[in-house]
Amino acid sequence: MTWEPEIKELHLRKALARQMGGEERVSKHISQGKLTVRERIEKLLDHDTFHERGAIAGKTKYDENGNLIEFTPANFILGTGRIKGRKVVVGGDDFTVRGGAADGAIRGKQIYAEQMAHDLQVPIIRLVDGTGGGGSVKFLDLEGHTYVPVNPAWDLVVANMERVPVVAACLGSVAGLGAARVAASHFSVMVEETSQLFVAGPPVVKFGMGQDLTKEELGGVQVHRTSGAVDNIAKSEEDAFEQIRTFLSYLPSSVWQLPQVEPAEDDPGRRDDRLISIIPKNRRAPYKIRELLTMIFDVESIFEMGRFYGGGTLTCFARLDGYPVGVLASDPFVNGGGLTAESSEKIERFVDLCQTFHLPIVNMVDQPGMVIGLPSEKKGTIRKGVRAISAIYQASVPMVEIIMRRVFGVGGAGMSNGHGLNLRYAWPSGDWGSLPVEGGVHVAYRRELEACDNPEALLKELLEKMESVRSPFRTAEAFGIEEIIDPRDTRPLLCEWVKDAYELLPQQLGVSRHGMRP
Repeated sequence: MTWEPEIKELHLRKALARQMGGEERVSKHISQGKLTVRERIEKLLDHDTFHERGAIAGKTKYDENGNLIEFTPANFILGTGRIKGRKVVVGGDDFTVRGGAADGAIRGKQIYAEQMAHDLQVPIIRLVDGTGGGGSVKFLDLEGHTYVPVNPAWDLVVANMERVPVVAACLGSVAGLGAARVAASHFSVMVEETSQLFVAGPPVVKFGMGQDLTKEELGGVQVHRTSGAVDNIAKSEEDAFEQIRTFLSYLPSSVWQLPQVEPAEDDPGRRDDRLISIIPKNRRAPYKIRELLTMIFDVESIFEMGRFYGGGTLTCFARLDGYPVGVLASDPFVNGGGLTAESSEKIERFVDLCQTFHLPIVNMVDQPGMVIGLPSEKKGTIRKGVRAISAIYQASVPMVEIIMRRVFGVGGAGMSNGHGLNLRYAWPSGDWGSLPVEGGVHVAYRRELEACDNPEALLKELLEKMESVRSPFRTAEAFGIEEIIDPRDTRPLLCEWVKDAYELLPQQLGVSRHGMRP
C-alpha cells in the first residue's frame, strides 16, 4: 500500500490548475495582446525559481461517490521566486477566471501573499489584472445577502509599506480594490494600450456620473501618465518587468538590511569638463538636467520615477561608485523647476521612500521657490510645499545638497535641513536669497522708481549695483555657504561622501519613526 493514487490526483489537480480559465478564455486573453498570469511570472522571475503556493485551491464539484468532476482554479496565483538571486513574493491575478474578480478567488491566497512578504521580510510584487473586489452583483444573488466591505489583508498592505519593497503592475482593466492594490505600493507601472486603471469602470461611471467613456478615455495611459496614480509607463509587459527588476535592484529586501552595493564600472574620480559650462550665464536660460546627471552619477545607473507628474521636479535612483542613492533635482524646462502642488507631493513621497529603505539622498538644487499665481493658490500649494519640506526635515538618512544655481524663498530654503549639519556644496553659478534680485528691486525700490523721471535708468543702476553683492563669493566670505567647488569636482566629492554615508546607515536599520503611506 502506498500513497501513489493520492500523488496522481495531486498531479491531476495541478495540471487542471495550469489550464487556468480554459482554452477558449486563455486564447481570448492572449488575442488582446496580454500574457497569461503564469507567463508573466515566468518572465519576471529568474529562470525556474518560482515555487507556487496554494496551486490546487479553487472551486470544485464532486459526484455522489466523492469523485472530482469539475475544477476551476482560484484566479490568484502566488508563490516565491528570485529576482537577480534575491527572494521575492509574487502574486498575480488570472483574468481568464471570472475577470480576476473576488467571486472567482479564494480570498485567503491574496492574504497569504501579503503575510509571506510581511513575515519573511522580502519584497512583494503584485501583478494586477482585474477588480479584485466584490465581483459581479450576481454574486449577491447567489449569497442571498450583501455585506459591509472590508479590504482583505489591508492591515498587512499598510504594514508592508513600512517594512519591505512593494511593487505593483497594472496589466489590464483594473478597477476598485484592484486599483487600490496598484496604488498601495512604492513603485507602480502600467502598460501602454493593454492596461487601464480606474476607481470604477465605464458602465458604473455612465450610470453614476452620466459620463459615457471608453476604458482608454477613462483610465488609459493618456490619463495616468500625469495623474500621479502610477509612477511609470511601460511600452510592453516585458518592459514593465524590466522596470520592476531595476527598481528592486536599488533597494534592500527589507528595512532591516542595507541597500545592495554593486561592483562599480565607472571611475569615481571622473571629472566631466562639460559641467563647467552646462549652467548658462543667463540666469533665465534653462539647461537639460537629465544630461547633467549623467555627468555626475555612475554611467547608465539612473532610474527615474514619475517623470510626467510634477514635472518640474525629477526623482530618481542612481549609483555613486556602485552605491545606490536617491536623487532630487529640478527641471528648469517645467515651471522653471519651481515647486507646484504636484511636485511637492512627489518630493514628499520620494523622500519618505528613501527614508523608509535607508537610501542616502543627493539633492541637486536649482530651486526658484514655490510657483506663484492664482492657479497655485487654488491648489493649496503652500500646504503641499510645507509637507514636502517637512519630509526633508524629518528624514534622518544622510543627505547632501549640491547648489547648482537658485535657492530662493521658502521652497529653496526647504531643500535641506538648515538646522542640522548642513552638508552642502555650491557651484560658482549659485544665486540665492529671499527672492530673486530682479523681482526684489521692484518691490524694495518701488517708491523711488515711481518718483524717478527715468525709472529704466535707475532700475539698471540698481541691478548693476546688486550684481556684485549677489556673488556667491560674498556669501562664502561670511561663511553663509560652507564651500564653493569646481562643478567638475562634484562626482569625486560625492563618491567620497557616499562611502561615509553608508558607514552611518547600520545605526538606522529598522522601521522608520514615521511609516510610509502610498
